Amino acid sequence: MGEFWPVPDVLAYLAGRWRVARSVRDLASGEEGRFTGTTGFGALDDGGLLHHESGTFVWRGVARPAERTLRFLPGPGGTADVRFADGRPFHDLDLTSGRHIADHPCSADVYRGEFTVRDADHWRTVWRVRGPAKDLVLRTDYAREG
Repeated sequence: MGEFWPVPDVLAYLAGRWRVARSVRDLASGEEGRFTGTTGFGALDDGGLLHHESGTFVWRGVARPAERTLRFLPGPGGTADVRFADGRPFHDLDLTSGRHIADHPCSADVYRGEFTVRDADHWRTVWRVRGPAKDLVLRTDYAREG
């Protein structure tokens, strides 16, 4: 990729609907899964964005519906404070350079996310998850819908 697309205001950039394609790879077993669906970033009353993702996750040949909800709250200088639906902190997000690294400890596991913006309509996240029972790579590509 090499080039990143700077985003001065992450909430303004993310607002709207995105097509989502995610690969999930278990590095310990070699198994791979796939999620496809959509993500919507809609306005919250308190000035942030409600992120709702829904689609189909296929793992070990079994397809099942999957969804998640996050809250993207305004941070300083065009950044965001990302929280789980229940308000617990998840990570910060600063795309002013077009790239951001975030860490999130979860019990005995550590999640490290790399966020990269390619252009006005495409961005990617890669989460590396390590812990006693997990050794995963989750790669998600987002493409803005019309």
